[in-house]
Amino acid sequence: MDNIGMDEVLQKVEDFLEDGQQHYIVTPNPEFIVRAQKDTEFREILNQADLAVPDGAGLIFASRILGRPLKERVAGVDLMERICQKASQKKWRIFLLGGEQGAAEKTAENLKARYSGLLIEVKTKCPKGQTFFRRPTILFIALGAPKQEKWIAQNLNKMPLVKLAVGVGGAFDFISGRVKRAPVFLQKAGLEWLWRFCCQPWRADRIMNATVKFPWLIVKSKLKDYPQFPVLF
Repeated sequence: MDNIGMDEVLQKVEDFLEDGQQHYIVTPNPEFIVRAQKDTEFREILNQADLAVPDGAGLIFASRILGRPLKERVAGVDLMERICQKASQKKWRIFLLGGEQGAAEKTAENLKARYSGLLIEVKTKCPKGQTFFRRPTILFIALGAPKQEKWIAQNLNKMPLVKLAVGVGGAFDFISGRVKRAPVFLQKAGLEWLWRFCCQPWRADRIMNATVKFPWLIVKSKLKDYPQFPVLF
């Protein structure tokens, strides 16, 4: 996990887009960490990312418990918004891939309304063995973890015009308004998971990973001679 704040991430993004190489950013949360303990492919993709930012209050708490505090939470949805804001100024081309029930289209509509001049396109289904027909600079992909990260690892080199790919999970749902985000005071208190559980109770298994399994791994890592997480810090 990179110990980096939002402003530093945005500077990194700008640097990535100027060096002519392809890069990808991952936004791990506690669910990622739990899954990565058993899914070795997923773990390697996270480890090899150009940037891994902590999207989840649980990671911030865990970093403090483990004695290596992270600066701040960098939520994927907030990062996507800030990159799009900068893209509207820099004329970077944005491409949205994934999402459900028109979320990507509504996300593009809302972002264009917020950031004048933003160049943005949408595709809701993953292309197989083909490149995008436009010239996107940045790809935001919302397929959920680990599918989106594995898709990036398998396909980024097939899209040479894309210089930065970011897996953003449920960001399209929030930006489109399809799902209401938790009030700010809950976000700051690290209780956004509780809000999502109340709004989306079918997420119970995923929330269990974040709120029970992940803390238990942290406790074992702190109090026993448990191997350090391969994807943390």
